[in-house]
Amino acid sequence: MQQEYLPFRDTGYFSKLICDYLDRKPDLQQFYNRFPVLDNFKSQIEEKATSFNAQSRVILSDTIKKQYVGLDTSEATVNNIENLKLEQTFTVTTGHQLNLFTGPLYFLFKIVSAINLAKQLKTKHPNYNFVPVYWMATEDHDFDEINYFNFKGKKFQWNRTSSGAVGELSTEGLHEVLDLFAQDLGESANAKTLKQLFNDAYLKHDNLADATRFLANTLFKDYGLVIIDANARALKQLFIPYVEKELTQQISHSTVGATNDTLAGTCDAYNIQVNPRDINLFYITKNLRERIVFEDGIFKVLNTTLQWDKRELLKHLNEMPKRFSPNVIMRPLYQEVILPNLCYIGGGGELAYWLQLKAYFKAVAIPFPMLLLRNSVLIKTEKQAEKLNKLNVLNTDVFLKRDAFINRKVRQISNIDIDFSEQKKHLKSQFENLYKLAEQTDASFIGAVKAQEEKQLKGLNKLEKRLLKAQKKALSDQVSRMTDIQNELFPNGSLQERNTNFSEFYLEFGSQLIPALIAALKPLHQEFTILTL
Repeated sequence: MQQEYLPFRDTGYFSKLICDYLDRKPDLQQFYNRFPVLDNFKSQIEEKATSFNAQSRVILSDTIKKQYVGLDTSEATVNNIENLKLEQTFTVTTGHQLNLFTGPLYFLFKIVSAINLAKQLKTKHPNYNFVPVYWMATEDHDFDEINYFNFKGKKFQWNRTSSGAVGELSTEGLHEVLDLFAQDLGESANAKTLKQLFNDAYLKHDNLADATRFLANTLFKDYGLVIIDANARALKQLFIPYVEKELTQQISHSTVGATNDTLAGTCDAYNIQVNPRDINLFYITKNLRERIVFEDGIFKVLNTTLQWDKRELLKHLNEMPKRFSPNVIMRPLYQEVILPNLCYIGGGGELAYWLQLKAYFKAVAIPFPMLLLRNSVLIKTEKQAEKLNKLNVLNTDVFLKRDAFINRKVRQISNIDIDFSEQKKHLKSQFENLYKLAEQTDASFIGAVKAQEEKQLKGLNKLEKRLLKAQKKALSDQVSRMTDIQNELFPNGSLQERNTNFSEFYLEFGSQLIPALIAALKPLHQEFTILTL
């Protein structure tokens, strides 16, 4: 196993906001609490310890314990769930949607990041316990984002209608996906394991939340991972005071809105990820997930006949807290209210919207967690690595977009010089003298000189492109081999981790895949990992 690294900025796949965050640009420091370096965790522990009470710990532990009933649970996970009751126990958390069969590879990388950070913190602070947590996004509703996975260039999709929160969605119809998937898996021992895993997760559980919990637990239970479904009455009761404030004071709208204005003014290239609504809550029941709005002095659920006045709604909230669901703005707060959490681990898009929330957390007096960009990984097989070496393709090459990649490699392997930079430089130098001559004789000629310069440069660019095109044709065999390997590593022109399902690699590496990732990934090493297995 070989590990190489590339700065996130050099990959071309991460936003300026995230790259500036990793570089700790001073203008961004107002949007986060502590940067995720090992020495900062002690202060985060001390801050979180003062805001999380013993009763919340018992409720959290007991609720998770009930969710694990009937599940084959490791001793490490059982201990971690029990340890949540102790005041010296803290969590590091990642969250993800309930993607079919884990969805893209980064599902694994998120959880491995949490597991490895918890281990690293235990080594640094042996008197504390650190629990890696996977927060299942059971209250999400966007079924089209989660109803498929990609395997060897094919899309395996679960076709059905959906409404309401996806966690309660019946697994009916997934046997058809398994039948199709099995045809492409083959009959190797690893293929049989994958078929059994899919079968046991989705055909032996009634809803998507239970199926996903089983799947994640099977893959990661040996490492003490704790999986939580926060759509639980006891946990929602802990969040009632914050829901009341949202309904009556709309704090998130004002604080996040102001932060968005500040963030947008900091740099034009910083895109605002999410915009707050007046009320950032959904109302959920079976097959229903709709926004709560306040209109004409009445609270209403959109697209329904449900409505209440303020007194009635707050009474309903206290009686049925599970029906009130935080949206993307309030979900992070809910997480930090019910977990003794130190750090949230997420992708670039997630961290971008977390950076919009610090002022909101301060307004409701909840400590803002540290924000860690999850490990990002490109996995190469030894065979692929050998091909790249023979073709003299570097890591910095393979991350280029397709046209830029081809152009760079053709220029490198060509037996003639296709770079006209020197000629262009010489031409510009000549025209500088012509500009001086025009100024000394008749300034009206400057426009004519400029037009001629542009014409000459355009001609050189055209010649350069024609020569490059001719060389691409002459070197088509080498170009084809290079683009083939790039397409394998960057399916559909995107990062492998955002497209490929873990089953492709499990088929080859079997039960050694996850231990290899555990051994290789370093959560606090904030660079892109290129891993050769």
